[in-house]
Amino acid sequence: MSERVETVVLDSEGLSAWIAQDRKLLAMLQVFHDMGADLVIGANTIVEVSHSRTNMSRLNWALSRVKVEPVTEQAAKAATELLKGAGLHGHEYAIDATVAEVALRQPKPVALLTSDRDDMTKLCGNQVHIVPL
Repeated sequence: MSERVETVVLDSEGLSAWIAQDRKLLAMLQVFHDMGADLVIGANTIVEVSHSRTNMSRLNWALSRVKVEPVTEQAAKAATELLKGAGLHGHEYAIDATVAEVALRQPKPVALLTSDRDDMTKLCGNQVHIVPL
C-alpha cells in the first residue's frame, strides 16, 4: 500500500495473526508503523480472539500497543444502522458491524485489516480501505 494511512484497524483475524507473529501481518504492520499510523481495535475483538489456547502474554503485549475503542450504546446503535444499510442481520455479523463502526469513526484515511473482505466492504463502503488477510 503506497498511500498514507492515518489509522489501521484490526479485526479478530488481524489481532490473532499479530499474536501468532504471522510474518505477512508483521510486515504489513511495520509498513504502517513507518507511516506513523495508529493501530486500533474494538474492545469486543479482544473477546473474539480469546480462548483457552490464546497466548495471553502476547495478547497483553499487543493490547499495550493499540488503542482499544469501547463499544458503547451509541456505537452499538451505529453498528445496527450499518447492518441495516448493508442488508445484513444476525449474530454472525454483529461483531463485524462493530469493527466497521470503529473503523468509520477513526481519523482518515483508514485501513481495515480483515479476513472478511466482502462483509466489511458492504459495511464500510468506500470510506475505509479494506486490506484482505
